[in-house]
Amino acid sequence: MAIATVNPATGETVKTFDALDADGVEERVERAHRTFRDYRLTDFASRAALLTAAADLLDKERDEIARTMTLEMGKTLAAAKAEAAKCAKAMRWYAAHAERLLADEHPDEADVADSGAHRAYVRYRPLGVVLAVMPWNFPLWQVVRFAAPALMAGNTGLLKHASNVPQTALYLGDLFHRAGFPAGCFQTLLVGSGAIEDIVRDPRVAAATLTGSEGAGRAVASVAGDEIKTTVLELGGSDPFVVMPSAAGELDDAVHTAVTARVQNNGQSCIAAKRFIVHADVYEDFAQRFRRAMSALRVGDPMSDTTDIGPLATEQGRADLEELVDDAVSQGARVLCGARRPKALESGWYYEPTVLADVTPHMRVHREEAFGPVAVLYRADDLDAAVALANDTPFGLSSNVWTRDTDEQRRFVRDLEAGGVYFNGMTASHPALPFGGVKRSGYGRELSGHGIRAFCNVTTVWYGR
Repeated sequence: MAIATVNPATGETVKTFDALDADGVEERVERAHRTFRDYRLTDFASRAALLTAAADLLDKERDEIARTMTLEMGKTLAAAKAEAAKCAKAMRWYAAHAERLLADEHPDEADVADSGAHRAYVRYRPLGVVLAVMPWNFPLWQVVRFAAPALMAGNTGLLKHASNVPQTALYLGDLFHRAGFPAGCFQTLLVGSGAIEDIVRDPRVAAATLTGSEGAGRAVASVAGDEIKTTVLELGGSDPFVVMPSAAGELDDAVHTAVTARVQNNGQSCIAAKRFIVHADVYEDFAQRFRRAMSALRVGDPMSDTTDIGPLATEQGRADLEELVDDAVSQGARVLCGARRPKALESGWYYEPTVLADVTPHMRVHREEAFGPVAVLYRADDLDAAVALANDTPFGLSSNVWTRDTDEQRRFVRDLEAGGVYFNGMTASHPALPFGGVKRSGYGRELSGHGIRAFCNVTTVWYGR
């Protein structure tokens, strides 16, 4: 893929960029390595001041960078502004909490007495240069949720961003530089995917983190595994959204949340709810309300304040989504709404909000991630069936459940195969809560204390008597 800004609302190529050559990559890797030697020795207060300065700049420039994100990948301007604000919030959260999260841990003396220790404790030390391979769908947030904890821990970072968001990628490198971070602390590498393996194998690179497709995660993890390097992977998701009869009095709220959970970011979110599993007692009522709400969404120019859903980010992404829908329909799935390109929008990569029912396990959409505004609706006869359907996926990122029954809640917490269980609301990442999945959704955790410790050397310090 060329490194270029292509406006998904029009299909127009706005600006192209030359990829870094081998010498350019070498220069930046060496700079990151050299900078780490000194930056790791800075104190938390100094790092926090730098990260807070970056947050201040981002808040000041929110409207400008939001327009860049919308231009490059098509999210609505309102969503882009909210993303920028969320990033600034996360920077401030890590600036305020990193020292506590990485404080030395002192086990009870009685617990280590038979080890022969006079004193023993655990210290978290930075690993070094961390390579981040990031996707286009949340072009600021995906990067910041890695960069903020990594920089506060004393690491340095290299960013290989998606090739269709180069201006956002360059902005991020410039942002941290203007905030006062040393030149090698955070650098953007404009390179294609073919350059990633050599960077991961470079002995100066200590670890890698990737958010993206299952295939991309497998490729990076296999190389890092061969080099015995730490990785964190956040890959695809096909999150369930379960509605039980005890939520019958809140169906309007459940439907409103379900729509938001499905079409956030134009439906292009790993943690978007994609499979809606509704108990038979409330299925018909939910299905009618859900179809009406999805049909009422306004598709159009993502720069407009009146638009609910913008275009898909790439032409290939729309083609992939159409293939999934067409496959399901050809095998008997019912289209409750959508399943076509909007007739009024001839240019750009738009797709109508879609609800499919009567989907069977033989259909691709039952197993594969629908990365766009397509919802799959299932009927479950009881709690056991709901749990079984929720787990009948190769993914396990997060889950959403609407129920007021405490026994049911305990059952879902016990049995759902996912990295998160959100009751009576929708999955959303937050700096204070760990984020990540199981199965083919990846491994490791971002955010919270787990995220900042992911790229630390957990060091046992032991003193003899």
